[in-house]
Amino acid sequence: MHRAFLFAFSAFIAVTSQTAFAAAGKSDAPADAAKPASEIPPPMISVSHRSGNFGGTSVSYTATAKETYLKAEDGTPKASIFSTAYVKDGADPNRPVTFLFNGGPGSGSLWLHMGAFGPKRVAIPSDARDDGGPPYRVTDNPESLLDVTDIVFIDPVGTGFSHALGKTEAKDYWGVSADAKSVAQFIRIWLRDNGRWNAPKFLGGESYGTTRSAAVVHELEGNYNDVALNGVILISTILDFGAQAEVEGNEMVYVVALPSMAATAWYHNKVADRPVTVEEFVAQARSFAAGEYLTALAKGSALADPERAAIRQKLARFTGLSEAFLDRANLRVLPGRFYKELLRDRGLTIGRLDTRYTGKDLDTAGEQPDNDPSFYGIDGGYTAAFNSYVRDTLGFKADREYVTIGGVNDWDWKIDGRDDSAYYFNVAPYLGKAMRENSGLKLFVAQGYYDFATPFFGAEYALSRPGFPAERIQFHYYGAGHMMYVRDEDLHKLSSDIRAFIRNR
Repeated sequence: MHRAFLFAFSAFIAVTSQTAFAAAGKSDAPADAAKPASEIPPPMISVSHRSGNFGGTSVSYTATAKETYLKAEDGTPKASIFSTAYVKDGADPNRPVTFLFNGGPGSGSLWLHMGAFGPKRVAIPSDARDDGGPPYRVTDNPESLLDVTDIVFIDPVGTGFSHALGKTEAKDYWGVSADAKSVAQFIRIWLRDNGRWNAPKFLGGESYGTTRSAAVVHELEGNYNDVALNGVILISTILDFGAQAEVEGNEMVYVVALPSMAATAWYHNKVADRPVTVEEFVAQARSFAAGEYLTALAKGSALADPERAAIRQKLARFTGLSEAFLDRANLRVLPGRFYKELLRDRGLTIGRLDTRYTGKDLDTAGEQPDNDPSFYGIDGGYTAAFNSYVRDTLGFKADREYVTIGGVNDWDWKIDGRDDSAYYFNVAPYLGKAMRENSGLKLFVAQGYYDFATPFFGAEYALSRPGFPAERIQFHYYGAGHMMYVRDEDLHKLSSDIRAFIRNR
């Protein structure tokens, strides 16, 4: 049960419909999976030379879409990692390079690639409307970071075009540590092959990609053969899964979710005496959640009736839910019930990845939404746009499906060889240790107010524990959800914020 929750919670594009999830996970079986090493074809590569205007600067660059083979010590190819690299022309060995991936686990990097930082992006509605049917417009992306850094988008094994080779099984790479080791190995290979060992280096991920970032940092900086980093970019952060586990007896999950509920209630005009800004209301909710609310939950059944009534009244204001409903729920509302209940009187449900999105269910009296409108509102556009772009524009003519999400299963959640880590899973200490041992390492944390997949208060909680140099952690907030860059204003802000972070290294 616990591991099933971990996968569902951390999935970058988790959907509540099992049918949708299964369909997303389908991919062609690797044609070379059973071949002996001598029969494995050489890695595919496509190189093109291009130019664009990014951050107000004209940049000529080389785009390289390719497979990189990870090999055993005897040289046997074990896995193929697909990546797309954009490198500014001029061969500057000291130019910053940023490695990016998405999450899942099981998600390809197309979301950050075609949504935020690649030289092209898919133009879908910015105001939380469904992306409709094709064709989808692919446009120049002036918000790409290519004016300040080279960028390498990575698809871990089981995602995108990446897969196991020969007699190797893909599941050998499906685990927190195994996945991180393979990504770290790819990064070392890329640095070697491109002469960039002494370049400033940044690592970034979204959703489980932030989890992966922490684990990869541990692999890169956790031994004597270090690859030191200048910065880690965490977008929609999930590090401490234990605090957010939806299991009976864990009170922190309600505390972590409450500020996101408040932001969502504010957005949908379900708040009495509504403050002018969401920031003001969220600040009030944070204070209540970490103070009176946490104290009340900790008292459990010993909570006296007068105090319960006072907490219930305040909770109703912050969540937009009725006191009667909150009373029946014992003052504890899990996100799934909130998605259904908040706008029940309007016959609508709200999104999980982005609560600005609304949907209509077959049964408006149910307990859980049919699906996540903030997922099915974007997936068609991204999938079509990326496949068209990588195959037709970049010329990478793969004969296999690009796995957007759902390409892995039976994930191994153990870290450091500890069985108990699967029961309280937290990779935040990896980042704390790296920051203590690397005085030049900084963290950039980007959070959407309307994100329930990775609530912003969860990131704040995980990164405020002892052992983190707070002066080297930047928090930035955006007026959208998990993929804040789907909103045009937030894409511009996110790009500007990260550009400043890289420049001020």
